Amino acid sequence: MKVRKRDKTDKIELQMTPMIDIVFQLLVFFIMTFNIVEVEGDFNILMPGAPSTETLTDVAPVKLPLRMTADAQGNLATMTLEGSPITGGFDELHQRILGKVGEGSSSEGDYEVEIQCDFELKYRFVIDAITAVRGRLKKIDGEDEVISLVEKIRFAQPVKKGG
Repeated sequence: MKVRKRDKTDKIELQMTPMIDIVFQLLVFFIMTFNIVEVEGDFNILMPGAPSTETLTDVAPVKLPLRMTADAQGNLATMTLEGSPITGGFDELHQRILGKVGEGSSSEGDYEVEIQCDFELKYRFVIDAITAVRGRLKKIDGEDEVISLVEKIRFAQPVKKGG
């Protein structure tokens, strides 16, 4: 092996052009792969938690209990709002909530829907119920506007079959 001797007058120079080229390639790569994700939903949902000992001084909202049961495959079997059955699906649920709350009502904070469903119920039915209860989109002057119905949605403990 032959070792090359270096003079003290030789300077080591860094090549800046390839470094800048690599930096720009990385920058372009990250810009091209950046994925802007739109917000999926903005729901004000209260999950069940430990019982609280503090008392509320505010006026309690009107509770609208929604009960959803599942069949053996996890599909929606029955749905009741305040004890009365809903046979027309989520459109009927939306219409009943609309009848209780009223479209464009300023009293949307006065109502609270408490959803209780079977543990085996498929998640998509719960999301459809939240969508029907929460509100809908309406075209006003060519733009989509959210028509809010019920602001507060609460989940009760799920019911397990056979236990």
